[in-house]
Amino acid sequence: MCGIAAYYARGDLSAANQVMLALYSQQHRGQESSGIAATNGKFLRLHKSMGYVKEIFSQDVLERLSGFAAIGHVRYPTRGSAILNNAQPYIIETLSGPIYAIASNGDIVNYEEVALELQSRGVHFTSTNDGELLGRFIVYHHEREGLEITEAIQLLMKRIRGAYSAVFLTRNNLYVFRDIQGFRPLLMGKVNDDIAVASESCALDILHATEIREVQPGEIIVITPNTAYDIPRSSSLFTSTVEPQHIHQCIFELIYFSRPDSYEFGEYVYEVRHKIGAKLASYDEFDADVVIPVPDSANFIALGYADAKKIPFHMGLIRNHYVGRTFIRPDQYLRDESVRQKFNPLKDFFQDKRIVVVDDSIVRGTTIRKIIRMIKRAGAREVHLRIGSPPVRFSCFYGIDTPTRQELIANNMTIDQIREYVGADSLKYLKIEDLRDCVKQPNNFCYACFNGEYPVPKHAYLRTSMEKEQI
Repeated sequence: MCGIAAYYARGDLSAANQVMLALYSQQHRGQESSGIAATNGKFLRLHKSMGYVKEIFSQDVLERLSGFAAIGHVRYPTRGSAILNNAQPYIIETLSGPIYAIASNGDIVNYEEVALELQSRGVHFTSTNDGELLGRFIVYHHEREGLEITEAIQLLMKRIRGAYSAVFLTRNNLYVFRDIQGFRPLLMGKVNDDIAVASESCALDILHATEIREVQPGEIIVITPNTAYDIPRSSSLFTSTVEPQHIHQCIFELIYFSRPDSYEFGEYVYEVRHKIGAKLASYDEFDADVVIPVPDSANFIALGYADAKKIPFHMGLIRNHYVGRTFIRPDQYLRDESVRQKFNPLKDFFQDKRIVVVDDSIVRGTTIRKIIRMIKRAGAREVHLRIGSPPVRFSCFYGIDTPTRQELIANNMTIDQIREYVGADSLKYLKIEDLRDCVKQPNNFCYACFNGEYPVPKHAYLRTSMEKEQI
């Protein structure tokens, strides 16, 4: 899970400023590194660094990125270690100079196969990141095989398996495309006569975009100096589409990753989470004294629970917003440290109360265990844990940091064992059939992390003998 953005301006050279704002709105999607590439029509410039958006892009840096079109990226590491070489965007250099750049959100499951094939043809890689693979695939088939860029992207969609929502920049044109199964979100809209693209609609909102729509799975959009932006699919702008056999959007985007004020996959995120909370409330016959969320992704799930049960909802845990999201921290030590720094219970609030704690998911179990201990130390009489997703039992290979099933607590323990491990008085997960009831088109989602039914054949995931044994 990463965040991408792009901006194509019609009248000025401030595209990088707009991309920076969009990335800032998507900082929750990646906190390891950030980068922006921009074009002025003659050459591309790139700036990327480890850290947060606001720390990296000073006004001086943005002025050096002057250009009418730009793309950007915030990274959450899945493939490749947490080093600058794996930060995006990637500049792809040719004999003509650095004239291509790409940023992508997702994870490629046949990475090794495609990378080895390109290397055998003389293509050199500077990283182990999926985004570079996509960019070099396109440039190789455009520069050496003579394909038009849209044809190279169509070939990519046939040859490369997995999740990718991407923006590809040349000196003059911007290409926007999404994998044929639509795993990761991607949206676009108008800003006066300009065009903005982002992983989430909240990033387009900060730019005051209008006529926002989703980039469709398998759709390739070409934006040039000569095309007028038109939300309906016009032949001049929307060049081509590879028809998907079936759509498999990531359900975890709606449960956890996306901001609640975003719209994606045809859903308002906050509405889906509110419905999830109401479903969880239907499982309980008792009434607690108060419902609290583990902030912030579970806020609307807990509110839905409280509204359905007609019991008080409170923010009993105060979150330090200067600490990043613990689930997407790059290693376990940092996750553990972040939990201690991130949450603090309200003084005297929990004393002798029967508490329902609502969280969006349990992945490794270490975070919620510390939180429940914290609440009980604060004086709670009972702590009942309700989870807004089914048990996460299977690894994700589409952009979530669960590379092996050994890390997943629900793969190693029964629900009662998990309850005992985390220290809750009771534990209930959302049933998968009830999760499906919370979205408008349940058959258009991927539930592989819950049921192991991978949309891409399992053999595509057998990266190592160790993982083969686990699958």
